Amino acid sequence: STLFNVFFFVSTFLLTLVGTAVLLLAPRRALDIPVGWARLQLWALRVLCGIRWRVVGALPTGAALIASHHESAFDTLVWLTLVPRPAYVMKQELLRIPLFGALTRPAGMIAVDRDGGGKAMRKLIQDAAQAAAAQRQIVIFPEGTRAEPGTLLPLQPGVVALAASTGLPVIPVATDSGRCWSRRAF
Repeated sequence: STLFNVFFFVSTFLLTLVGTAVLLLAPRRALDIPVGWARLQLWALRVLCGIRWRVVGALPTGAALIASHHESAFDTLVWLTLVPRPAYVMKQELLRIPLFGALTRPAGMIAVDRDGGGKAMRKLIQDAAQAAAAQRQIVIFPEGTRAEPGTLLPLQPGVVALAASTGLPVIPVATDSGRCWSRRAF
């Protein structure tokens, strides 16, 4: 896992530099950077850590609202690779991460101020309508934060507001991060 963490931070830094160049030269390709980054990280998890994963069930190709239970950082990687045009609903604090934050908006990600009340909800609905019109798959973590495997937290109002306002099919999903780890006694 130490080797993976080194790989993760170095490759993330390098890809954010590449992403900055892509924004300047080919801004329409902005989504390619996070998708490529996620594929690279999942490859490293497989090669360096031996983590394998599989998909059970059908995945949308057109506009949809994917409501994913959020157990680990793996959840934030995997949806970038599973659907063709993901638009994540993410906390706005992520915009403050140097280099990375500046790449999220051009890639079509939707930042939300979790403490912003009605104004934030209206902005979320407006951004989601644009994503839906562009036939994107909107990925939202309805609990608003990560939960321990097997734990359910209260749902936040954003998922209901998006479902009602967009009329998109809602696909409840879970990435069972608890099954990534060995069950052997050490």
